[in-house]
This record gives sequence, C-alpha cells and structure tokens, in this order.
Amino acid sequence: MPVPLYQAKAEFFRTLGHPARIRILELLQDGPRPVRGLLSEMDIEPSNLSQQLAVLRRTGLLTSTREGNTVVYELSTPDVVDLLRAARRILTEMITDQGTLLAELRAGGRLPAPEDHPAAATVR
Repeated sequence: MPVPLYQAKAEFFRTLGHPARIRILELLQDGPRPVRGLLSEMDIEPSNLSQQLAVLRRTGLLTSTREGNTVVYELSTPDVVDLLRAARRILTEMITDQGTLLAELRAGGRLPAPEDHPAAATVR
C-alpha cells in the first residue's frame, strides 16, 4: 500500500529535525564541499558528521562523489535552498510577532485578568 502524502511529508520533516542536518544543508547552499570542509565549519565529531551525512544522502537530499581520497557532498536539488529560505522567512515573521508582543508587555500594556482568558470560560 502506498504511503499517504502527509505521512511522506512528516518523514521528510523528521529528517530535517536535527540541528546538524540543517547546518549541513546551510553550508552546502553555496555549492559542493568536501567532508573536511564541512567538519571545519561545524562543532561536531567526525563520526557524528558521517552519520548525519548518511541520513541526508539516504533520503535523497544530498549526493556525494569521490575525488581521490576526498568525498564531496552537494545538495541534490536547488529546491532545498528554497526550503531553507522559506524557513528563515517564517521564523523571522514569528520572531517579529513575538517582538511586537514583548514591546507591548514592556510598555505596560494591560494583561487580561485570568477570568478574561477564553479558556477560563470552559473551565468554569
């Protein structure tokens, strides 16, 4: 039985759910890099980097080529760059919204009384 699209999407986002994997993808936005280049840019053990690269390669987000003794990784599609940019825009918007709320709180805006909270109506 084929996997439903929503389940495939969930698996895809789970793959992205590790900070080291996101950092690897960010570093590869500018083009292919050898493993030693990735390692020099990250605070990670070589074995952990290898594991994270393997996960990204298995899921098809990265491709690798061997150049002598050097393994070079690159993004499998430029769509990954678009995804990272979209995530940045979403996060920026979320932080901006939180900053506006924080500014209101610091300005001494009135906080609602507990009984005014919408959830309070259902608890009573």
